[in-house]
Amino acid sequence: MKKKFTLAITTPCSENFDRMIPNSKGSFCDSCAKNVIDFSKKTNSEISKFIADNKGKNICARIKSTQLEEEFEYNEMSKINTLKYAAIAASVLLTSNVVGQEKEPVKIEVISPEPNNHVVGKIAVNHQVEEEVSIIVKGKLLDSKTNKPLNNKTYPNLLLTINNSPTPFKVNPKTGEFAIPLKVLKNSNNLSITIVSGDYYFSKTIPFDIKWVKGNVLQQNIIIATEELTKVMIMGGLGVNYIDKKGTREL
Repeated sequence: MKKKFTLAITTPCSENFDRMIPNSKGSFCDSCAKNVIDFSKKTNSEISKFIADNKGKNICARIKSTQLEEEFEYNEMSKINTLKYAAIAASVLLTSNVVGQEKEPVKIEVISPEPNNHVVGKIAVNHQVEEEVSIIVKGKLLDSKTNKPLNNKTYPNLLLTINNSPTPFKVNPKTGEFAIPLKVLKNSNNLSITIVSGDYYFSKTIPFDIKWVKGNVLQQNIIIATEELTKVMIMGGLGVNYIDKKGTREL
């Protein structure tokens, strides 16, 4: 049975997510001594699975404002169906064992000469290795409307990440310039771009061709519309609104 739900927030948390300590489950918040899950970088299916696996638990999360407008769903299997499938599986297993005991197949051994097709020589192994190269991506981060750097007052401390590099790089607030060293596969055809400024977040994929790299440097401007930067907020607690045929009820 499909279960539909939306996400809600009552009171945003004022803690700074960037100062929290990342771990395998999220980022640890010292103020409330809990892990904050970053939903802003998860797909709808990943969020649905997380909610299904953690139903009834108190969840703190970081989320994009646009995700509050979306509807999620996951398949929920009832306990009755689960027990029914387990009983059927056990029945099939018992039946198979009984049939196996009652009718033991007669073993017939067939002896036939093996063909003598032997090739003697050295073994050659072809390894298909994806070659990785080190490059530097240089360019400017610009506003598509003005073709100038983004407003530093509205978007302070702009950080740019390419291909999920472990350390984001700061964009020059006056010129919009950046220079990011990274490793790419020669056969890559795109680069993943992530831009963060305080509570604002943006990601996109841009085309890439190794032929565009000259002297290990890729000249690449990144031009975005500022309305594409999504407001991200940290929640003190995640509210899940489960939707049924009668309407919406919050659990």
